[in-house]
Amino acid sequence: MSRSVSRTVGIKDVARTAGVSVGTVSNVINRPDRVGTETRNKVLSAIEQLGYVRSESARQLRAGESRIMGLIVLDMGNPFFVDVARGAERTARDKGLGVMVCNSAQNQSDEAEYLSLFAEQRVRGVLLTPADASGRNIETFRRSGIPFVLVDRVGDDPDTCSVSVDDVQGGTLAVRHLLEAGHTSIAYVSGPRTLSQVRDRRTGALHALREAGHTPDALREVTTERLDVSAGRDAGARLLGLAHRPTAVFCANDLLALGVLQAMYSAGLSVPEDIAIVGYDDIEFAAAAAVPLTSVRQPAVAMGTLAAELLLEETDGDAHEHRRVVLQPELVVRRSSLVASRPRRT
Repeated sequence: MSRSVSRTVGIKDVARTAGVSVGTVSNVINRPDRVGTETRNKVLSAIEQLGYVRSESARQLRAGESRIMGLIVLDMGNPFFVDVARGAERTARDKGLGVMVCNSAQNQSDEAEYLSLFAEQRVRGVLLTPADASGRNIETFRRSGIPFVLVDRVGDDPDTCSVSVDDVQGGTLAVRHLLEAGHTSIAYVSGPRTLSQVRDRRTGALHALREAGHTPDALREVTTERLDVSAGRDAGARLLGLAHRPTAVFCANDLLALGVLQAMYSAGLSVPEDIAIVGYDDIEFAAAAAVPLTSVRQPAVAMGTLAAELLLEETDGDAHEHRRVVLQPELVVRRSSLVASRPRRT
């Protein structure tokens, strides 16, 4: 059984049917006032007869005015980045643009591929939470000439805009809270040290210990390769295996904290009576957990909104001054850290 293969109707087909040049068809579509009524009607009749639909993407590539903004995040499984995307999407939509969201999954190679794709498609601009700590991916993309804004990361280059949160202050707030609750043995469940957010939150935790008169040794660090619930459960199991288990845990994000919480519950421990837990990001699930989670809130939607505004300001062609916007975190205290540690069950 044979099957016919449909072919997309192009502008040359319209010109051939109407008996005019390709340029005339283009003028009818884009500048109809330049074409006489009779000729314009012939072209419009050919367009209707053939069912021609102009390629908006091709037109934008030629004009350099794409209506698509790119967004690359570390983990779309993390509600924090969903909120960032929501803020960016609202801002883009108000300007008649769409947002193409890509998930690097903390993988440098995936990030490079998405940046290459955006460069090929000549998108309006890119919002990026970098996975590549070396900066090579960014430098390669910079040569495309497409503007970009870093999100949840402070840019090192004065010619780059960025929107971030003061993660050093966030780490300080979290551990200061635990110290004030009476904890002196605290663990930090971190993600990959290559991520500046992880390093900055640890720096803040150490600052809180120093200002309270403790040495850095008071912070027990448990590193993880990922920033998800599964990695948090694994970290919780490692904490449970320590001879001297900490009485409190500060986690680099809420997904890790929720995993630690699950591990503690599975082992029969009570939170916060046996061990207190503080997360970071204040995602929606933090308040809805079995034990509502104390967390350092990041204004994720505002980050996405501000980043998109900076990008549009730069791409609109007006005078643009690169800026580094640093927002302030907020500690949201819930039940997971409200009770200071009591003597633990053995």
